[in-house]
Formats: sequence, structure tokens, C-alpha cells
Amino acid sequence: MRVILVAGTTRTAEIDGISAAGATRDLLLHTPSADAEILAYGDTVRAPVTPVSPTGCPTPAVVTRAVRELLGFDATVVDGGLARPTGAPSVSVGARPGDDIREPDPVPTAPGAFVAAREFGRALPDDRVVVGETIPGGTTTAMATLRALGEDVLEATSSSLPENPLDLKERVVGSAFESSEVDPGRAAHAPETALRSVGDPVLAVASGLAAGALESGTDVILGGGTQMLAVAALVRHAGVPDRATLATTSYLAADVPELAEAAAGLELDLAVSDPGFDADEAGPLSAYAEGVAKEGAAMGGALRLADEAGRLDEVVEATRAVLGRVTVDGTGGAIRDDPEEEVGGGPGEETNGETGGTADDGP
Repeated sequence: MRVILVAGTTRTAEIDGISAAGATRDLLLHTPSADAEILAYGDTVRAPVTPVSPTGCPTPAVVTRAVRELLGFDATVVDGGLARPTGAPSVSVGARPGDDIREPDPVPTAPGAFVAAREFGRALPDDRVVVGETIPGGTTTAMATLRALGEDVLEATSSSLPENPLDLKERVVGSAFESSEVDPGRAAHAPETALRSVGDPVLAVASGLAAGALESGTDVILGGGTQMLAVAALVRHAGVPDRATLATTSYLAADVPELAEAAAGLELDLAVSDPGFDADEAGPLSAYAEGVAKEGAAMGGALRLADEAGRLDEVVEATRAVLGRVTVDGTGGAIRDDPEEEVGGGPGEETNGETGGTADDGP
């Protein structure tokens, strides 16, 4: 069993109000790099701050790491367009950071990255893989990509924010099509075109990986929410009919009532796991039950593995143990138990710049 985390960036995330995937807008760029380190090492090693939301909700990567420590699965990080370097070992498939989708040609590396990731997916030796993502701003680009494909499986994608900024996302997606040479529905059966025109590099890499793995007979779990639903749509439009599983959290499923119907429409098995973050002992994880983050960093897939192993009830305690040792600033402070208490970080080295926030199934 292997969990593959595709980590990358899109400048779409820098739009005010689009995502909760960072303590501030300036701290978004390090989120995916930090998430990769947490999955690999259980703490950040190069990114100067552990990702948190503006209210202090910890990144879903700590949950995925906690399940990894419970079950001992292998993990691989694939560079899906990182804007800042990560200390985690990573595989490159030629992706580069994505621009704002309101700009023309925001992801020129998408076609090549999709092909290279597909080849990598075909070559994986594992019988089963979980594919997940970490990219702030990713549900907005997923929304645009679904429309470019002509898919109406969802009325709207989810959000890392308690209140989904649908009006803002609609304006951004509308502007993306105005600047693009592709109209809604005109990229059907042409996933590379949809990705390059209105998508993001993580979608390109994750869909290529999933397509290649399915083609080689590997059992694929898409660990995430509406972004991974877009990945499934891209896989189908690439001509891969093999069945996969969409594994997500109860928080994401509650946010998207039509998720089951959408998954069925893409011939996906849907698995929903409730990690019990509303329990009294959940501490800062209770923010998930209040609608923050909901998904990301392969958390839904990891929880599915824990559920299958009969260890889902151990996830809260295991995640609190990970939180007890991660750093949120340059002095090694731990994430606070009060999710409303301000959480911040000190400046990093000049080569790292600022650091990031919650990796999400965020807009």
C-alpha cells in the first residue's frame, strides 16, 4: 500500500477570500511543501511554519501522517508544481507552478506533466495506491476544469472555508473562460486542454498518475473531495474506464450533498469516514467538525485505510500525538489546543520566504 501526495501551487489561491489554506494570503506558497514534509517526517524540516488556517485549524497532513504511523504504509511525494522547495524526497514529472486561471494559458506544463505522470503511474509496483493532493485554491480550478470538460456532476465544488465563497468562485471561473480559448464543454475528451486552459498542475499530475495506475491494474483510491472528483472526470475523459474509489471525510460529504450522485455518475465507489473530530478530546481538530478545511493532503484516503484496518477510533489520539511535536514557528512551539487562538510563525530563511496554511480541498 502506498499513499501518493501530489503537492503544488496555483496563483489562483492568492485571490482574496478564495481559500482558508493559510494563516494569511502571503503564507500560502509554503503550504504544499510543508505538507509533504509532515507526511514524510512527521514535522516540518525546511518550511519554517506548520500549515494552519487563519483560525488555527491544523493541516490535514497531520491526520494523514498520524494514520501512516498507525498503519506503516509507504508514502511518495510527487512535485505537482511546487512554488517553494520542500525537504521531503519528491518525484518530478515536469510540472511547474500554475498561474491565476484568469490569465491566458495558466498551466503550460500541464500536457507534458499529465503524460509523464501517467507513465509513472503505469510503472508503480504497488497493488493498491491512494492518490491525494495539496494545493491551496484547488477547488476553484477544479470547478473550472469540470466545466471545461462539460461535466455537470456537481453544481459547485466544496470549500476549505465554513461558508463556501460561491459567488467569488463563479466570477473567477467566468473570468477564466473569458481569457481562455476554450469554452465550457469544448474540452470534452481532451483533458490536457482543459488542464492547460483553466486547471492547475496538481490536477494534471494526479489525474495522470491515477490514469496510469488504473491502466496497469492497480487498485486506486482517490483520497479527497471535489478536487479528486475532478481528477476522476479527467481520467474518464482520458479514456480510462476502470473503476476507482473516492474516499473522503464526513465533513466534506456533508458540505456536498450531491457527492454520492456525482461519484456514481463517474463510476466511482464512494467511501466516507468519520474520524470523530467532534469529540471532547479532539482539541484543535474540532475545527473540522465546524466546517474548516474538511479534506486535503490525502486525509480521506488515509482515514479509509484506518477504517478498513479497524483503527479509525485511534486516529484522534494519534493525530494529537503528531500535533504535540510539530512546530509552528522558528522556536519549535506546538500548535495550540484552542483553534480560535491566533497561530503564527516567524520568518524563514531568505530562500524559503513565507510559509503556509491548511492544505485543503480548498477552493
